[in-house]
Amino acid sequence: MNTHNNLSSIGAFFDFDETLLDTESSRLGFKYLWERRLVSIGFILKVMTANFFYKRHWLSDETIAAIMLKFYRKKQLEEFQQGATAFYQEKLKPRLAPNILKRVEHHHQEGHVLVLISGSIRYLLEPVAEDLGFHHLLCTDLEVGSDGLLTGKAKGPLCLDSTKRVLAAKLAKEAQIDLLSSYAYGNHQSDIPLLESVGHPHAVEPTEPLRNVAVKKNWPVLTYR
Repeated sequence: MNTHNNLSSIGAFFDFDETLLDTESSRLGFKYLWERRLVSIGFILKVMTANFFYKRHWLSDETIAAIMLKFYRKKQLEEFQQGATAFYQEKLKPRLAPNILKRVEHHHQEGHVLVLISGSIRYLLEPVAEDLGFHHLLCTDLEVGSDGLLTGKAKGPLCLDSTKRVLAAKLAKEAQIDLLSSYAYGNHQSDIPLLESVGHPHAVEPTEPLRNVAVKKNWPVLTYR
């Protein structure tokens, strides 16, 4: 592995939804569950309505995440873990953005430390990280209650906004990653704290607020293809 000043490694931090993936994993996930009659039309409509407001920046990341997490209440984590690899191979892998996937491969060849950092849920992302050779996965965990069932809430903080920066800094300290020599890729204004924490930030098909910041700060703007 390449090192910086013979002490620290260079990291490459990749957001997942609408960055490495060219869509939202939750959209594919709920469609997948709907096809298998594992989710109600009422919940789908609720998520679609929330997403409508989120796309217009009228709902925060935390609010829409809380709405989606309620789906898991009183369910067993194992039932989702068991189907995660099949879901990745069938639905997610075909939607990986070619241009960003090339960036992952480039950093891998350079010997950089690959970090998948996302607000999405661990069971969903583990097959992604394993298949693409990521060294670390920073994400949202589901809370399990005393009855062994999911509570419909996150365990610990959601991996969003400034929490991404905090988790990246913590990992950098533990794994001796030099953030000023590192790279990060994100698509949303909520990724700005993470992007600002590295020396080489990249905006991927950015939202308008992120694009404005990227242009102002002269950050590279990448497309999916």
